Amino acid sequence: MRRRRDYPLLLASQFLGAFADNAILAVILGQLTFREREGLMTSGQLSAANAIYATLFFIPYVLLAPMAGFVNDRFPKTRWLLGGNFIKLCGTVVAAASVWRGPVWQGLGYCLVGVGACLYSPAKYGVLPEIVDREKLVKANGTVEFLTLVAILVGYVGGAWIVDHLRVITCYGLLMSLYGGSLVLNLFMSSTPAHKEVKLRASTDEFFSNFGELLANRRLFRVLCGTCLFWICGSAIKMNFQPWGINVLGLKNNTQIATLSLWLSMGIMGGAMLAGQFHRVGDLRWTRRYGWLLSIMVGALGLVEALLGAEWLHSQGPVMLLLILTGLFAGLFLIPLNAALQCECHPEKLGKTIATQNFVDNMGMVAAGAMVFMGARARLNPSAMFLCLSVILALITTALKVPTSSGFVAPIQRRHES
Repeated sequence: MRRRRDYPLLLASQFLGAFADNAILAVILGQLTFREREGLMTSGQLSAANAIYATLFFIPYVLLAPMAGFVNDRFPKTRWLLGGNFIKLCGTVVAAASVWRGPVWQGLGYCLVGVGACLYSPAKYGVLPEIVDREKLVKANGTVEFLTLVAILVGYVGGAWIVDHLRVITCYGLLMSLYGGSLVLNLFMSSTPAHKEVKLRASTDEFFSNFGELLANRRLFRVLCGTCLFWICGSAIKMNFQPWGINVLGLKNNTQIATLSLWLSMGIMGGAMLAGQFHRVGDLRWTRRYGWLLSIMVGALGLVEALLGAEWLHSQGPVMLLLILTGLFAGLFLIPLNAALQCECHPEKLGKTIATQNFVDNMGMVAAGAMVFMGARARLNPSAMFLCLSVILALITTALKVPTSSGFVAPIQRRHES
C-alpha cells in the first residue's frame, strides 16, 4: 500500500521542485531589471550579470556529474530526493541573505541550488523502476517529463510575477515554502534499496569510459555535438531575453519578459511533435537544414527593429510569431538527434549514454553563459548578440555533417532481426 502512493508523491514533489528551480532564477534576474530601470547598471552590465547567474546553476552539473551518478546508484534514491531538496532549501536561505549581505550571497545560494538539483535529477528518473510496475514505466517517464516541462514554463513566469508584485524577501519565503513542501512529500515516500556493491572508482571509470566510446564513434560524436549546440543556442537566447526585452522591445516588467521564454518553449514543443511525424528514428538528413533555418530565425530576432519597425515592434504579435518559429525549428533540430542517440547507443549502456549526453549538454550551457558574458564585456548590444549567435550557429551547423551509419547500429539491428 505504501509503495502505491510513492508515485503520486514523486510527481507532486517533482512539480514543486521544478517550479521553484525556475521561479528562483526569475526572482534573481527580476532584481536586475529594477536596477537597470533605476540607472544603477548599464545594459551591458545587465547582460553580463544575467549570464553569470544563469551559468551558476549549470556548473555543478558539469563538475559533479560522475559523483551524482555514484551516490544515486550507491544509496537509496529516495534519500537523494530528500537530500537534493534539502540542499536547494539551504541554497534559497543563503540567497535570501543577499537582501542584507549583497548580491554575492545570491550567487552563492543559487549555485548551491544547482548542487541540489544536480543530485536530485538522476534520482527522480532512477527511482521510477523501483516504485512503478514495469508495464507502466514508459507512461510514468512521460508523465514526469510533461510535469517538469509545465513546471518550468509556469515557474519562470510565476517567479517573474511575484518579484514584480512582492518584496524580495517575501519572494524568497515563498520559494522556501515550495522546496520545503517538496521535501516533506519525499519524507512520506517509502525507502528504496541501497546497492553497497557500487564503488566510486568503478562508477567514475564507467562514466568516463562510456564518454570516450561515444566520442570515438563519428556519428554519435556528431549527434552529441548537435544536441549540445541546441542547448548552447537555447541558453544564449534566454540569457539575452532580458536586455533585449527591455532595450529593444520596450517591455515594462519581468512578467512580460518571462513570456518571451514561454513563446519560445511553445515553439519547441510544437517542433518536437512535428519531428515525430516527419522523421523516422535515425533519419538525420534534415538536421543541417533545420539548423540553418534556426540560424536564420535567430538572426531575424537580431534584426527585429529593422524588419518590423516601431509600430509592429510594440504590438508584440510579430515578435511572438518569430519566437514560436525559432522554437519550432529548434525542436525539429533536437528531437531526431535525441532519438538517434538513444536508439544507436549500446543497448546495455543507455542510462550511461543519457548521463553522458546530460554532461555534454550542461557543458554547452556553461559555454553559452561564457559566450554571452564575453559579448557583454565586448559591449555588444542585445541585437548584435543575436546576430553573432546566428553566425556561430550557421558555421557549426555547416560543419555538423552527420555520417549515415554508426558503429553501434549493427548490434541493435541484429537484435531486432533475431
